[in-house]
Amino acid sequence: MFYDPIKDRLGRIFTASPALQKLFYALLHTVFLRSWYVRREIRNLLEGIPASEPIDVLDAGTGFGQYAHFVAAGFPNARVLAVDIKEDYLENARRFIEQTPQRDRITFEVHDLTELDLPRRFDLILSVDVMEHIEEDRQVFRNFKRVLKPGGHVIINTPSDLGGSDVEREGEEGFIEEHVRPGYNREELMEKLRDAGLEPVRAIYTYGTYGSAAWRMLIKWPMKMLSRSSAAYAILPMYYAAVLPVGTALNALDVRTKNPRGTGLLVVARNPE
Repeated sequence: MFYDPIKDRLGRIFTASPALQKLFYALLHTVFLRSWYVRREIRNLLEGIPASEPIDVLDAGTGFGQYAHFVAAGFPNARVLAVDIKEDYLENARRFIEQTPQRDRITFEVHDLTELDLPRRFDLILSVDVMEHIEEDRQVFRNFKRVLKPGGHVIINTPSDLGGSDVEREGEEGFIEEHVRPGYNREELMEKLRDAGLEPVRAIYTYGTYGSAAWRMLIKWPMKMLSRSSAAYAILPMYYAAVLPVGTALNALDVRTKNPRGTGLLVVARNPE
């Protein structure tokens, strides 16, 4: 099964109007556990900065633009550069943001992260479920180091090597096939960041027992239904009405649990200069 084409199809439906896209962002932040963790780290890093001090954020691989919007909406002193290699994603996000109060503080540009040609000016870099798609990850981490201010941070969220890409056993149908690596080993990712000159601050497993159950309930099973029949689009609202409270509770439990292992990995690193 190909996950990305279905995701793109859903994106086209929800970006048809500003009201739908606002609902889309809310759903993404609710059903995807990674958003619970990433937004928590963003708050931890930015809430202590005085409102009079400008914050420059690079959303490296912005996708639908939900994290760029979250930062700009939550922190009036933040300016966000949202980059991606997919122009259609950028255009859809830009069209929505232009109709929001944050329109003057979010800029969208096409950039390849392996060839990031930007000045050193960022206080925070977000890389949310991006690095598993890029073969030349060491080059990207060196680029992050180069554009990050001294003392600035990078948040990297990615599948782990403990089943994060949801690769099925031999002979079974795989769920996600667009990744160049099945996931990162925690020590491997921290070593690559250190090699680039970045200092890991913390590394935690996400999608533990509770989060993995929520993932299957809120993402995997619905996406499999959509891949098999277009009739599932009509069924999904009723399905989510039934399972969303349970899935949300499981996500909340995962965030509150110190997972000894998990299929997701979140690392925060700092430019120590």
